[in-house]
Amino acid sequence: MSYTLDLETELTETQTLVLSTVHSFSQSEVAPLSRKIDHEHYFPLELIPKLGTLGFLGINVSSKYGGSELDAVCYALIIEELARYCASTSVIVSAHNSLCLWPLEHFGSDEQKEKYLPKLCAGESLGAFALSEPGTGSDAARQTCVAKKTDKGWILDGVKNWITNAPQADLCVIFAMTDQSLGHKGISAFLVELKNTKGVSVGKKEDKLGICGSGTASIILEGAEILDTQLLGKIGEGFKIAMSTLDGGRIGIGAQAVGIARAALEDSLEYSKQRETFGVQISQHQTIQNYLADMSVEIDGARLMVLHAAKRKDRGLGYTRQAAQAKLKASETAIACALKGIQIHGGYGYVKDFNVERYLRDAKITEIYEGTSEIQRLVIAANLLK
Repeated sequence: MSYTLDLETELTETQTLVLSTVHSFSQSEVAPLSRKIDHEHYFPLELIPKLGTLGFLGINVSSKYGGSELDAVCYALIIEELARYCASTSVIVSAHNSLCLWPLEHFGSDEQKEKYLPKLCAGESLGAFALSEPGTGSDAARQTCVAKKTDKGWILDGVKNWITNAPQADLCVIFAMTDQSLGHKGISAFLVELKNTKGVSVGKKEDKLGICGSGTASIILEGAEILDTQLLGKIGEGFKIAMSTLDGGRIGIGAQAVGIARAALEDSLEYSKQRETFGVQISQHQTIQNYLADMSVEIDGARLMVLHAAKRKDRGLGYTRQAAQAKLKASETAIACALKGIQIHGGYGYVKDFNVERYLRDAKITEIYEGTSEIQRLVIAANLLK
């Protein structure tokens, strides 16, 4: 049973069609690969062209550049549905769309968009976003990666850490200091071709607790030479580009967390009707019913917050606080539901023969990437106090 489908009466015809499409694709193509992806830390390369064909790798991009030109609600629905079956696949799609394509389309020149967006939308290349660094973490304004001006362009030096899609990505939005005396106003953004730029290398793939099929690695810049045409936006606009990009990305991570929480609930419902103790199905025990009810309430609340942020984005309204709240609520919901799911499964929940232990491992990262829960609380409070 799919609880996303409860929303059909609130969706437009296009949103309903998108939901039906991603639901079918997730069940037929993603679900059969999900255990291999997790157990073998396998990157689902065969899914990329299929995702591109369906339009899921250019969700919000203009049709002029080969995109699907869908709204933020569709984006949230797609990410949630993919995450219900495989969190790794969902974050590959989420990071590609929200962290690479969105800033490229909104801040890029016509030439940059024409050069990169069609291949990114088609699944012929994959995108990434590099803001985090080994020594700065959540303090995004304190970049140590530097970009020095040359006659032909720029030379980049530094290390970026925890970069989703880095091992497979072709294009990465990279942030670097162009004027250290200006603080965060001295940060600029660049479009860097990871596989074709001398002085750029990708570190080892991280061995992670969860989302094991999603490639995460460092990007090392050692005298990387890039052209002036690879500057994204204007000099000094980098911090603004990064923060506005993360606002939208948090909607995606919130949707991912809802999908993981839903997986825990749906698996637990099915298991509770099969497992018997004391002569009855465990679904008949009040404690189990309380767990299931609590999970359902929290999931619906988190999803509504995610969709509220998405709708504000679609309407051109401010959504920084709403996106932060949605990510915070949804990530904590994912953890809580995964824990309850394991408890409902008992000993079986602790072994890898069942998927529910994976949901807990996958859920934890939603409290960390694209801004930790602590950072979300700071963002929310700062907006309240304006």
